[in-house]
Amino acid sequence: MQTLYRRLLRLMPRLGVRVTDLAPGTALVSRSDARHSVVGADQHTWVVRRTKSGTPDRSGDGSAVRLGESGAVLLMDAAAGQDERRLQLAAAEYLCTQHVAAMLDLYRVNCVVDVGANTGQYARRLRRLGYGGRIVSFEPAPETFARLEEAAASDPDWRVYPFALGRADTAAALHTGWKTMNSLLAPSDYGRGRYGRFATSDTAQIPVRRLDGIMDEALEGLADPRPYLKMDTQGYDLEVFAGAGERIAEFVGLQSEVAVLRLYEGSPPMAEAIAAYEAGGFGITGMYPVTREATTGRVIEFDCVMMRADAAPSA
Repeated sequence: MQTLYRRLLRLMPRLGVRVTDLAPGTALVSRSDARHSVVGADQHTWVVRRTKSGTPDRSGDGSAVRLGESGAVLLMDAAAGQDERRLQLAAAEYLCTQHVAAMLDLYRVNCVVDVGANTGQYARRLRRLGYGGRIVSFEPAPETFARLEEAAASDPDWRVYPFALGRADTAAALHTGWKTMNSLLAPSDYGRGRYGRFATSDTAQIPVRRLDGIMDEALEGLADPRPYLKMDTQGYDLEVFAGAGERIAEFVGLQSEVAVLRLYEGSPPMAEAIAAYEAGGFGITGMYPVTREATTGRVIEFDCVMMRADAAPSA
């Protein structure tokens, strides 16, 4: 039954007042000739700004920038534009996560294989963006895995495993103590020059498994599995990909951190990694810079999102 409150809202336009319903119990009330933009900041917060003839305004020390013909508006503080590199990387991270969420929806992904999960940042971001399918996360660093396990404890469809993925079932030495950049590969000369944290490191013996060997367990119970492979292994992504063997054909898409300037010894150059993924049937849908040199502006690494075009439901 429609409440009295809702019936009153429906009458407001007849009185020359416009009502924009934002959420249960929350509405923007304005004169019918006024124009406002409403931007959601989070679940319980909206930014409401008045515009002139539908054009974003400027006020205070900030600006509202129309993003092409998309209908979206970027609200930006003047100080944000003072560090171009930081602004560009933040924008790229936002656009990448939005694009991934859109691809997961378009391709009806119901299992995300999260390799190099760290403490679960990627999985938590997917949940915030509305992805409700299974997540299977792998993190070999013991202390980091403990935090990942804690993060996933309350999520019944988020499974976590304390080992790395690679080309062979084996044991290997993991370089640790580099914060979020633990790797099975040693740092390159370029990497040591860029990051002081690479000067010293500890190592831990960890198990390594092939992806094709754990696929049945990861997909167990899914009637029509449509998995997506996310890799962030600090130079080891192509080894993870190789360990999928012929079962890589079951993945509808993947995401890999590809290097333009290599931070780790033995990591593949970007062109080699992308060529291998393309040979596996994937095509690029998005490339987003992850890190850049402050002095030169050169991109160090990209997040590369690729999908299997013939797996799109519309195809």
